[in-house]
Amino acid sequence: MALPQAKLDATEARLSATGRPAAGASWAEAARDAALARVREMGLPHRRDEYWKFTNPETLVQAETPSAAVFESDETQIFKEVDRLKIVFVDGIFDAEASDDLTLEGVSIERLAEVAATDIHWAKDLYGVLEERGQDPVARPLAALNTALASDGVVIHVTGRASKPINLIYHHESESSDAILHHLVKLDKGADLTILENGPAAARFNKVMEVEVADGAAFHHVRTQGRDHERRAATHIFARLGEESAFKTFTLTANGVLTRNECVVELTGDNAVAHVAGACVGDGDFHHDDTVFVTHDAVNCESRQVFKKVLRNGARGVFQGKILVKQGAQKTDGYQISQSLLLDGDSEFDAKPELEIYADDVACSHGSTSGAIDEDGLFYLRARGVPKDIATDLMTLAFLAEAVEEIEDETLRETIVGRLEGWLERRRG
Repeated sequence: MALPQAKLDATEARLSATGRPAAGASWAEAARDAALARVREMGLPHRRDEYWKFTNPETLVQAETPSAAVFESDETQIFKEVDRLKIVFVDGIFDAEASDDLTLEGVSIERLAEVAATDIHWAKDLYGVLEERGQDPVARPLAALNTALASDGVVIHVTGRASKPINLIYHHESESSDAILHHLVKLDKGADLTILENGPAAARFNKVMEVEVADGAAFHHVRTQGRDHERRAATHIFARLGEESAFKTFTLTANGVLTRNECVVELTGDNAVAHVAGACVGDGDFHHDDTVFVTHDAVNCESRQVFKKVLRNGARGVFQGKILVKQGAQKTDGYQISQSLLLDGDSEFDAKPELEIYADDVACSHGSTSGAIDEDGLFYLRARGVPKDIATDLMTLAFLAEAVEEIEDETLRETIVGRLEGWLERRRG
């Protein structure tokens, strides 16, 4: 079916405005060509598209980059107490001077810009592959746009247990920056890696991360999306899990005009585990969308989706989560919960939880709730001398706890709690 002319025009305008990266190796050019064809076939998202009915994608797809003031606070220091390898991007451009040496035992780290010019490289078997698989049954044109146009990112191959986390740090210095980054992560059998991400990145940010987790490997991911008020971001994580592997990701989002985080996970090996969690705190002109699709295609696998949103002063939150259990994926354990805490009558939470099951020996559940703060609990704290604003903050942290507990590493978990406490304290002021 041909695209409506308005959608076709908008797609071509964005493609023309962004431009294609410098020519690379034949495999890279083939992947970009295929992704470009997918974009043109699907068209960039529109509010009338089913999976965008709660979120207006206009500023994510328009040819002109929306302006975003540079936030003065140094948001990129959140993980400073963690021993980590730092890789820095400024408005989507790799900063070698600010980055650490890209050497880590058990890990090979390269830049996508360099890898894409290499004729023989393992990246050719992963770049754009999981993104393309993730287009069915739900179209994700912004991810295809990324594969077609991304000029840089990191390419990480993990052969053992990484001695420290890799921290991807995104600085925002230009009010009109439009960053497109594409990361590849391949974990060999039994490998183990933690990736940290933080920073506002750009005025508009489009990022894709493709993660291949082999048998017995473990991938941990903790991300914070910064406090700058005017940024717009669309991110995608595509992951494929082997037998007895683990994939766990957590995202904390504070402020920003528009954030859309998508996560697409395939459990293709028996006894695999996938946990996808997030917490967001929004105030005022804030729109946050979590869209998750988990496919169980193996026996005795576990998945968890845990999302909590705290909203006030007209902020809006969205959750769209689906668990698909394919025929033969017996003994699946799938859990999904999305909840919002509305601190006033002007905020809004839209939820679309889904289950689609074609196996008969499964334990799957989903739930979604939205409501105001518990007045009984608030009264209990105030009756014991706790001021109302502090009591409200304590109950807010308790509400977010289930999502934050998905972070396995205690130090990282405490770091995230500290960031939440800081956000709440600033709002009290």
